Amino acid sequence: MQTGSSHGEIDLNSVTFLSPVTEEIKLVEERMRSQADENHPDLRAALEHLLAAGGKRVRPTLSSLVGNMLGAPLEKLINLGAAVEMLHTATLVHDDLIDGSLLRRGTPTLNARWSPPATVLTGDFLFARAAKLAADTDYLPLMKLFSDTLAIIVNGELTQMFTSRGLINRDNYYKRIYAKTASLFEMTSRAAAMVSPVSDETIEAMRDFGYQIGMAFQIVDDILDFTGDQNTVGKPLGSDLLNGLVTLPAIYYAEANPADADVQSLPNGGWTNTENMNRLVTSIRNSDASKLAMREAEQHIERALAHLEDMPASAERDALENLAKYIVDRKI
Repeated sequence: MQTGSSHGEIDLNSVTFLSPVTEEIKLVEERMRSQADENHPDLRAALEHLLAAGGKRVRPTLSSLVGNMLGAPLEKLINLGAAVEMLHTATLVHDDLIDGSLLRRGTPTLNARWSPPATVLTGDFLFARAAKLAADTDYLPLMKLFSDTLAIIVNGELTQMFTSRGLINRDNYYKRIYAKTASLFEMTSRAAAMVSPVSDETIEAMRDFGYQIGMAFQIVDDILDFTGDQNTVGKPLGSDLLNGLVTLPAIYYAEANPADADVQSLPNGGWTNTENMNRLVTSIRNSDASKLAMREAEQHIERALAHLEDMPASAERDALENLAKYIVDRKI
């Protein structure tokens, strides 16, 4: 299940928004590692492999920054951060298996080392431990939110698999990226506020903050799929299009060039013709479609930043502002 591609992930060594919660993220990782302590040794090895592969911990960083800004108890934030990151990791394990990916962030994926059944079961284990960590917050509304979000992610992946190929449709695109990426950012930010001593109004503001940066995050990923350096990205440029998934830059191009034969071929399975799709990718790269898509991402960030204006001044609020701005500044 694709929940945001790795090539757009953030290098936390080069940015400042992690600094207020660096020690807390170490505690989150310890909590994640402890989830396999009493289980099958191969499961422990698998979890260690997944954690060692890195990942930028953007989501637990988000939950810790929001929770610390709003006065949440540390123990609840550690459990929440670990639950969110375990859920994200589980979706990546299944995503890599579905896609047949042998590398992620330059490291062999689990399915490159294990059989498909073992990989599926490991993903299932991670989902189960993520749910337990969510339950360890001892807050029923958060547990319900957690399970609802997992259902949104899975349903979105099924919808993408069965009804989205070759579809040039904005509404479908926005629903797709909400399901696979923004829903988890939204849940993370909202949950951190839910375990804090704040009003329903503040919880709603933080929910929308997460939603807005999550939508921007995936739009920028989709832009980088066209504008990035192929060697750095580690997969062909326009790979989503080659898989029949029409993302925002391609939608902008299609709207401006409805007579383009390659565009017209998409609803009829045209993405299966590699030569035509490579030509379409070049056309999109040479147009202003990516700039227009980036403007949409920036508008999401502007809406997110507006929510921070009413929050108490703190290092965490400044870090959240830096995180939001960095999402649209990522480069390959």
